[in-house]
Amino acid sequence: MGNPFKLYRIDHLFFGSIAALIIFFLGCTIWISYDLSSRELAQTASVNQHKLLDQLNSDIAQRMSNLEQISLSTSRDNNLLDFLYGGNSEDEFSRLQRFKQVQQELANLTYSMPIIQGLDLYMDHPLQAESFSYIQYRELSSAPLQKWYSLMQKNDFVWIGVHDIHAFQGDIPVVSFVRSLAYRNQLIGYLVLNVKANMLAQMLEGESPGANRVLLDAAGQPLLQVGNIPDPSVWAQWKNKLDSSTGIIRINEQAGKDGEMIVYSRINHSNWTLVQFTSWSSITKGSVRLAYMIGMISAAAIVSALLLALLLSRQITKPIFQLIHIMKHEQIIGNKMEIPLDYRNEFGYLFSVYRKLMNRNDELYESLELRHIQLRKAEIATLQANINPHFLYNTLDQLNWMAISQDQHNISRILELMGRMFRIGLSNGNSHITVADELRHVEAYLEIQKVRMGDALVYRIDSTEEVDGLYMPKMLLQPFVENSIVHGFNERGSGSILVTVRVREDRLVICVDDDGSGLAARRDNPRKRGGGYGIRNVRERIQANFGDSFGVELSEPEAGGTRAMLILPILRASEEAGPS
Repeated sequence: MGNPFKLYRIDHLFFGSIAALIIFFLGCTIWISYDLSSRELAQTASVNQHKLLDQLNSDIAQRMSNLEQISLSTSRDNNLLDFLYGGNSEDEFSRLQRFKQVQQELANLTYSMPIIQGLDLYMDHPLQAESFSYIQYRELSSAPLQKWYSLMQKNDFVWIGVHDIHAFQGDIPVVSFVRSLAYRNQLIGYLVLNVKANMLAQMLEGESPGANRVLLDAAGQPLLQVGNIPDPSVWAQWKNKLDSSTGIIRINEQAGKDGEMIVYSRINHSNWTLVQFTSWSSITKGSVRLAYMIGMISAAAIVSALLLALLLSRQITKPIFQLIHIMKHEQIIGNKMEIPLDYRNEFGYLFSVYRKLMNRNDELYESLELRHIQLRKAEIATLQANINPHFLYNTLDQLNWMAISQDQHNISRILELMGRMFRIGLSNGNSHITVADELRHVEAYLEIQKVRMGDALVYRIDSTEEVDGLYMPKMLLQPFVENSIVHGFNERGSGSILVTVRVREDRLVICVDDDGSGLAARRDNPRKRGGGYGIRNVRERIQANFGDSFGVELSEPEAGGTRAMLILPILRASEEAGPS
């Protein structure tokens, strides 16, 4: 596609360019403001949630630990153990008396801690308790029917998540703690503390009504939750990402979903992990409002700017169209039209120059044929003339000083290197130059690329004094280092190049090694196969100058990349025309 400024109307291009520029920058402003503000809000929210979760986790862990300690001390009570272990050998009266003692101790435990809904004691031959009692005695043989039984086969105690128990008040949700009771290495029963789930939920909710939180046990299984949390089927996707400290994870980022932020807290020396889920939309709603307000303001600014751009474009293009109309009228009809005289700017100068040109048109027409002949002669002379190297050097030097005066040091450096390359490339018309000059030519090209690529390009040139004074055809190495940069490093944008020059077996051997994509990538791309026009040109030049015994070999080392080896005859200063 051609240059649009050469194809379309100027007013349309002017208006469209300004409109596109304004919309682009305002769109970037809206997006950046949304992104930065949402990140800041998320960071602030996560820090505050960390502090709150750490405090809640500490309180809940302390309460859970108290319950565990109470159950442990109860499991070691001698009256309870004697009641469970030796109860069958006692007479009915003694057993009833011990039962009352145990009943009283367990009742005191239940009444002293309001958070405990009740106790279940699994034992052999349990006595019948009142149905409205908070303490129930159950047959040990019924324990395998409970869902905690399989877990207790490998543990002395276990927490069970929220479930309903049947009490005289009805079905009540509880969280249960089960501890095995043993005497003389013999299992004699289980003690189950049923903790009120609603009280634990209030502790878990804290002072944040509506929060979405879940309490995980040491195995990462949910014990208690409040609010809405993701489906348990997705836990496996994120629970393994929880490390030993607090942190943030964003999950459920799917098409059409903005995901959720997880903030979790794990206290040292504690088996509990407290996790809070917060939808990303609720965190960033302030950013959305900000972006919306900026968008409304931007829309007004865009409309105003477009109207101004339309007005300016018409004012700028109006005199141009006037001049075009005058030029068409005079060329087709031949009559002169009045040119506006009220312009005092560049358009006025343009109108004035055009009128002067038209006034001289008649005079120029008479000498047109003579001028045409002279022009043809000048064109022939120009085509026959060679470019003056000194003019080229002086022009580059002037551009270099202009770049330095404008603090454009990279441009200055490139111009300096280009001047060096032109001097070596022209080399006073000689077709052969020294190896040292050829290496300086390649080094200048690599320096230009290094200005563009920076530290992404690393190169080294390794030669000896023995080879620096030898001669070779000029500009043989540039196609290979250029091929390494353009094709070898194109995919990743970085790499290294090593140029080595040595004399081996009465031949000059130059190796260009890179760590780029290698020859395989070029074989997959027909456009890169064979090294390109530059490398083919080098092959043909070497063959034309020195025959089939010399040339270029391309290979792919085991370490990767590409190696180009140029094999040339040894040419000395007095033997440029042929090998030594």
